[in-house]
Amino acid sequence: MPLKSNAITQGPTRAPARAMLKAIGFTDDDLRKPNIGIANTWIETMPCNIRLRELAEKVKEGVRAAGGTPMEFNTIAISDGVTMGTEGMKASLVSRDLIADSIELVSRGHYFDGIICLTACDKTNPGAAMAALRLNIPTLVLYCGSILPGHYKGRDLTVQDVFEAVGAHSAGKIDDNELLAIENAACPGAGACGGQFTANTMATILEVIGLCPFGMASVPQPDDRKLDVCVEAGKIIVDAVRRDLKPRDICTRDAFENAIASVAASGGSTNAVLHLLAMAHEAGIDLKIEDFQAIANRTPLLCDLKPAGKYTAVDVDRAGGIPVIAQRLVDGGFVHKDAITITGRTLAEEAAEAHETPGQDVIKPLSAPIKKSGGIVILKGSLAPEGCVIKVTGIDRKIHQGPARVFGREEDAMDAVIHGRIQPGDVVVIRYEGPKGGPGMREMLGVTGAIMGAGLGDSVAMVTDGRFSGATRGFMVGHVAPEAAVGGPIAALQDGDPVTIDIEHQKIDIDLPAEVIAQRLQSWQAPPPAYTTGVFSKYVLTVGSASKGAVTC
Repeated sequence: MPLKSNAITQGPTRAPARAMLKAIGFTDDDLRKPNIGIANTWIETMPCNIRLRELAEKVKEGVRAAGGTPMEFNTIAISDGVTMGTEGMKASLVSRDLIADSIELVSRGHYFDGIICLTACDKTNPGAAMAALRLNIPTLVLYCGSILPGHYKGRDLTVQDVFEAVGAHSAGKIDDNELLAIENAACPGAGACGGQFTANTMATILEVIGLCPFGMASVPQPDDRKLDVCVEAGKIIVDAVRRDLKPRDICTRDAFENAIASVAASGGSTNAVLHLLAMAHEAGIDLKIEDFQAIANRTPLLCDLKPAGKYTAVDVDRAGGIPVIAQRLVDGGFVHKDAITITGRTLAEEAAEAHETPGQDVIKPLSAPIKKSGGIVILKGSLAPEGCVIKVTGIDRKIHQGPARVFGREEDAMDAVIHGRIQPGDVVVIRYEGPKGGPGMREMLGVTGAIMGAGLGDSVAMVTDGRFSGATRGFMVGHVAPEAAVGGPIAALQDGDPVTIDIEHQKIDIDLPAEVIAQRLQSWQAPPPAYTTGVFSKYVLTVGSASKGAVTC
């Protein structure tokens, strides 16, 4: 078959290239086969991606067994959990686009015939998918799996519990020894954060949208079944090259709508809105933030998962995995069942082979959903004309009205929470944390965890032009657009201004006359940039609105 890699490996003029590749150990026979790039996001700064070197070897084994030649390369990753609450967290969203850029660049330079991307921590998943959609060569994105839950005093723990324990500690509800015990128990080994947080939300998306083979993402990273998954994935990508099955063949408008339905049904992270908009941009699909609401309205919440629910990602695997979620969506008519997947089979064909564990209670039957509509709500109004997002799993309140407590950065809000300066009824507003203002839309899990841990979760709301971790729960509104740094209405807020957040009517408003807000914005001046050189400075010059995915191209 004609191979893209022939341009770099075949013919007399390519002798110098072959000479260099032979120095690595490749043979003439290797170079005549499909060359498969193995994009590895291994890094030694977090548990999420720590096993990926070992897993890459098994992927290569599968590629070779299927008649391909694997060529591994590395890209970067930033740990959200480790950097949370610091300036380092500003690097997280920036890394998504850098991951996409680096995979694209290496793949274009080396003329790979196909790619398999090994991902785990949050931004590696959409970054790899964005690169795949830019390149549009056969690509498989393999999520390498969740961490196992920790255990303490008879309950399962995730990193979410540690963040909330910080708030409980600051409120005097637990002592130093209890905080340390939770810290020591929460993360027992390799794998990405273990609830339906951003990494596992994106894993669900990757299977349902069709870029990851069914049943592969759910297997936890420490589980030895993951080794077999990797071998099989290596075989599948070579087959996809032979069939010339490309990402844009898979990621159609229907597939994106299926992905949104999977987020709604699983109670997934608000970050899914940002990342799916960015992926759709790369695919040339006209997806809008309003589309999420329309699909969530018609899709039931079926999964009882952390952060608001009872179970972890490992429990999803034990229940039968993401294929069971997909099967529910197909059976209920909530997805386009004929959408194609990386195996060449349809979503319905793959979902039909799901093996549900008898008696499991993680994924509810269609006859008994947790809620009749999905876990994401898009709000618009005078505070967010372009929109913002709230995750409503575990929220009983439909409306919150209260005075704004305004902070210009996350650290100041955190200080107010842990020192008891936030009162019941307040609306904590953290601005200048958007794509440009941060830059990089820091996640606010430190603050939201502290609010919940301090016992304020039922009486306080939070609004930000930054983001939230998938582990965030509570009445928390993020992605406010336009952001403060470009003169959005959130920049006009002052302490004490009345704010109304109305989930039922999908509204978020500053309860002041429009002319007052307009007058304030006329006298508003943008603050000086936090960074004037380097990667953050370049990012500010190119990044767009969160309402369109915060893309940089």
